[in-house]
Amino acid sequence: MDHSELGFDQNFSGAADDFPSLLRRKGLLGPAAPGPMVQNPAQQQMWQPTQATTILAFKFSGGVLVAGDRRATAGNTVVYDRADKVLEIDSNSIMAIAGVPATAWEMARVLEHSLQFFRRTQLQEMSVDGKVRALSKLLRDNFGFVMQGIGVVVPIFATYDGNSKPEARLYFYDAMGAQFEATDYAATGSGSPAVRGILYYENTWGGKPLHNLSEDEAVSLALRALDTAAESDTATAGVDRSGKIYPIIKIVSRKGITTLPQNKIAAVFKEMVA
Repeated sequence: MDHSELGFDQNFSGAADDFPSLLRRKGLLGPAAPGPMVQNPAQQQMWQPTQATTILAFKFSGGVLVAGDRRATAGNTVVYDRADKVLEIDSNSIMAIAGVPATAWEMARVLEHSLQFFRRTQLQEMSVDGKVRALSKLLRDNFGFVMQGIGVVVPIFATYDGNSKPEARLYFYDAMGAQFEATDYAATGSGSPAVRGILYYENTWGGKPLHNLSEDEAVSLALRALDTAAESDTATAGVDRSGKIYPIIKIVSRKGITTLPQNKIAAVFKEMVA
């Protein structure tokens, strides 16, 4: 089928003619809700959207480490203690989510299919700038829900750029879709102030800058940061010692994406943290 029949511009710019726009034109992606879901103030107090926090990422000697605790909450209630907040988008890209999981997971699915659609129609990978702008547009399209207070998402995006200057790239966003490239580290979610403080301290006055950390040292730092955030933030789980539940940790490098097994994380925690 010719691309023009699908209404998709071959010169993809990440702005007007992208995969979400195609879905919306075909009636396969619904518009934002016209008004708040809960009108009654009494019902508003009883209903709280599920939230998922906290996530962090930083560059180390082996690429970019991305980690997220496992807790999902609704108000002061723990909804789930094994939520996956670190999602693989393609063979070189990770999206970590903080905010409403229902919205964030749908964004991740749309972004994953957008990149697949581009790869299959253009016979090449989308550029890093294109990927970053595609996620930015999804966040911008979601702003109607953000204004209603029911769909806030503030993700972190990590990828490996193998083109002109091979290197791992790290970006964070605000709820409106503004993107910022991080030179060293990023953290979002309710526990992020504590995490950013720890990462800044370690990068500035620690034994080694973040860029020089080994894999085990980087994993140890991520576990310590999340565990510290959990001490003052009830929405962050850190390490659940009794349930033996550890954060999800993935690494983006020139080799692609590596998911660290739970027994590896447990061993680092026992040896270098606990």
